[in-house]
Amino acid sequence: MSIGIDLERFDNFKDAEFRSLEIISPIEIEATFAVQDRARDFDWITVSLKFIGVSDAQLVDGNKIAYIDMSEGISIIKDDNHIAFGIGECYNSSSIKTSSCFIIASELQSLEGSF
Repeated sequence: MSIGIDLERFDNFKDAEFRSLEIISPIEIEATFAVQDRARDFDWITVSLKFIGVSDAQLVDGNKIAYIDMSEGISIIKDDNHIAFGIGECYNSSSIKTSSCFIIASELQSLEGSF
């Protein structure tokens, strides 16, 4: 089941730095992280996740993003109807909704950039 990003390559964003959370429109949200990339000898890069068709979300104020514990990384779960994103280790869509920050959307796009 493909989600458009190789979470294993980025160790599920464990110990990443949550850089920004931008509401582009009521149905589009972009989250940006600094992560280590296994494909580049664990060099740090920036990865942006753009969620399109957002149907539910619990977001964190921009000034509190730096305080989010990223030690467990992120979870992205795809089923027939949507993609669910949450901070921490989550096993299904309903447990994602207990995360400190979650987004439920119909589509996910990712973009890699320099650190």
